[in-house]
Amino acid sequence: MTDPNRLTFKEMCAKFDVTPRTLRYYEYIELLSPEKDGRARFYGPREVARMTLILRGRRFGFSLEEIRQWLLIYGKKGQRPQLQAWIGLADRQLAELEQQRAELDISIQDLRALRGTALDELDSLPGDTDIQG
Repeated sequence: MTDPNRLTFKEMCAKFDVTPRTLRYYEYIELLSPEKDGRARFYGPREVARMTLILRGRRFGFSLEEIRQWLLIYGKKGQRPQLQAWIGLADRQLAELEQQRAELDISIQDLRALRGTALDELDSLPGDTDIQG
């Protein structure tokens, strides 16, 4: 009988919608340490929580090395230096994401303006148009 608090390799991939290659890579670089029974791997609550943090960190744009640091901080909750280090990482990444958002806003405005120009030119041409603004 399998332990309901442990996931198999396949279940872990499905739960987090990652490829087997990704999961193996995270193990290889020691972000995850599943229990091993022969060739089988099992992931308990600790590894599930770590995977959640890894994917969250990736979504926030952190590098895998920064995520490693984040996981070290996570493992030592409440210690002032670790929390200060985490706040520094978060502040730097927030600034980076804000810069990316500003650049995206400019790109969106430029593309809308070019699309508007194309629509205006299309409207001035003779014939039917089937593109709506």
